[in-house]
Amino acid sequence: MPISPNFTSIYEQEFELSFLNCYPNGLLKYTDLCNFIQIVAGNHADLGGISYSDMQTKNQAWVVSRMRLEIAKLPKWRDKVVVKTWIKTLENSRSIRCVEFYLNEEKIIGCETFWVVINTKTRKPDSLVLPHNHFEKFKSDATQKNTDKITIGSDLNVVGNKKVLFSDLDVVNHANNVKYLEWCLDFENPKNLLLSKVKAFDMNFMRELNLNDEAEISKSSIENESVFTISKEDKIAYALKIEWK
Repeated sequence: MPISPNFTSIYEQEFELSFLNCYPNGLLKYTDLCNFIQIVAGNHADLGGISYSDMQTKNQAWVVSRMRLEIAKLPKWRDKVVVKTWIKTLENSRSIRCVEFYLNEEKIIGCETFWVVINTKTRKPDSLVLPHNHFEKFKSDATQKNTDKITIGSDLNVVGNKKVLFSDLDVVNHANNVKYLEWCLDFENPKNLLLSKVKAFDMNFMRELNLNDEAEISKSSIENESVFTISKEDKIAYALKIEWK
């Protein structure tokens, strides 16, 4: 699609939380929080002419490689949140996008995401072909720490297994990144999630998982920190670090 006349380099969108977005305590699910980030990033890309549909004309797509979320507090059912996003850097096949959540004009969540362009035929990184200079780049940070590679120790213990089902797939025909988080959180203590004890998430996405793939979920814990990995055939596809309050 052509660049929308409504395009701006900083994009904002309001969401009203429904009960479908919330845990039994009425607070926003961490997985739905990540879904909102995907939606806002996608809508901004649509307006700027670098959407999935635009990029598919060149056999390209954006995939998220790393993500960091810092959470001061979670909004609740019926709250209206404003989500703001901008691009920090965009060069060749890589881009850093920042996202912030506001409730009653108070910033409650910050997120930094690191994206990579892949060729959807070769499934390898590819330099972005479409024009993007109309996106102004902003050096402002949304988080106190930047996205980074997670250090994975040797004290991981297998906690479960997962087979990728059709319902896990997204438009790029692989398990959507939010599914990895969902699978890991299912092996956390629900009380910690319901009491909103998560201070921050770091996520690394290393390999795709596809329909019918069999994956192994492992976990290690130290004080105020949990690390999960999801592996296929002894190769890590995803890593998650949770910082607890």
